[in-house]
Amino acid sequence: MGENILVLDAGTTSTRAILFAADGALIRVAQRDLTQHYPRPGWVEHDAAEIWDRTLACAREAIGDDADSIAAIGITNQRETVVAWDKKSGKPLARAIVWQDRRTAEFCADLKNQGHEAEVQARTGLLLDPYFSATKMRWLLDHDEAVRGAGERGDLAFGTVESWLVFNLAGRAHVSDASNASRTLLLPLDEEQFDAGLCDLFGVPQESLPRVVDTHGALAECSEEWFGRAIPICGLVGDQQSATIGQACLEFGQTKGTYGTGAFVLTNNGKTIPRSTHRLLGTVLSQRDGGRVYAIEGAAFVAGSLIQWLRDGLDLIESAAETEDLARSIPDSGEVVIVPALAGLGAPHWLPQARGVIAGLSFASGRAQLARAALESMAHQTHDLATAFAADGAPWSMLRIDGGMAANDWMAQDLADMLGIDVERPDFVETTALGAAFCAAVGAGLYPSLEDAAQAMRGKTRCFRPRIDEDARAERLARWRKALAAA
Repeated sequence: MGENILVLDAGTTSTRAILFAADGALIRVAQRDLTQHYPRPGWVEHDAAEIWDRTLACAREAIGDDADSIAAIGITNQRETVVAWDKKSGKPLARAIVWQDRRTAEFCADLKNQGHEAEVQARTGLLLDPYFSATKMRWLLDHDEAVRGAGERGDLAFGTVESWLVFNLAGRAHVSDASNASRTLLLPLDEEQFDAGLCDLFGVPQESLPRVVDTHGALAECSEEWFGRAIPICGLVGDQQSATIGQACLEFGQTKGTYGTGAFVLTNNGKTIPRSTHRLLGTVLSQRDGGRVYAIEGAAFVAGSLIQWLRDGLDLIESAAETEDLARSIPDSGEVVIVPALAGLGAPHWLPQARGVIAGLSFASGRAQLARAALESMAHQTHDLATAFAADGAPWSMLRIDGGMAANDWMAQDLADMLGIDVERPDFVETTALGAAFCAAVGAGLYPSLEDAAQAMRGKTRCFRPRIDEDARAERLARWRKALAAA
């Protein structure tokens, strides 16, 4: 057996395969974009067959002739996205409903009005929001004839993206790891498997759901047909939990923020189940031999996707990297504030009906002011999260950042300035993939623990320290709060 780790990173806008050495060195990367389908305002869909086909193509490209060098496969994925397929044929029954999709907002509101949210939050750590998986499953059952028919025949399989990939890779094994399962609204944080009562509440047949397994261990085995030899699958973990692990936030209180399509902050809560009173989320961070480590989470739905919208929707910039030069070209945003609620507002507001706002425009406003305001909105949203975490008794002493946007030095410094704490960024910012590599390496027995894997595989970091004064910080936050009220 070799010592390399193959990570399949099935994200929202693309899918990748990354081959890591046992010391964390990057050997090879292959990537394919995923088609984004927007059939109606607020609806976001993927083609599940495309996810599988392009992930397989990436894996084969990354492996090359090195299949014998691979000790294990780790998979990390966009969470909450729901795939429905036929257990017998293995074919998708409908387009996957993506985590950003808001079509179930009315159903969530009805459940809230019936008084279910407090119990659901107490049991699952989650709120009644279209973000999570269960209401997407119910929508498919109610509105898609093929899904409903498969359910009536007993042939329906529901799963998040890692479950879909394992089903295809491993001879139709139907499993989901605890970190992804904890994002469905169907898994109590203190129970091993999906709960019958919660399934009844949301109208999801329990028999259509996968078996919940650990995030690292001997989880499944990839069939020989795909890569020329059977390879154990030893790591399964949702992308934000994976980034937390990849940032070595393995002790109580350590915090990371990932700035990709959305922005997601997680604080390690140890073995204590989180109980938020400020509309943050409790989630499973990792699980081994049935023992769980938990995290407190806050999510902003729009981060890098705002920059993508400036590029593709408004033709304001030619590339994301251009925003840093534009932000540096002016002393401030000229009082322009962007509230990026293009997919509603996430934590701690949880307003799916909110819409984006650009405030403070004048004849002096131009490309630079809009680009800078877009970057500033990352710090503003993160500050709202920091306030809620502190109110829940989990203040941040440092924030470790990663994701594609974290490569922007101006934004990293702005985060430090607005939060008033040190912000640390690893040289290798793709820590989502690295966390899955840690899990797979431990699951395969290359390292005894995640802490040992992190010590061996995590690279160097850079620290950004606060530089602005309290008055400047307060002035910006006041403008943000005024614009936020308009959203």
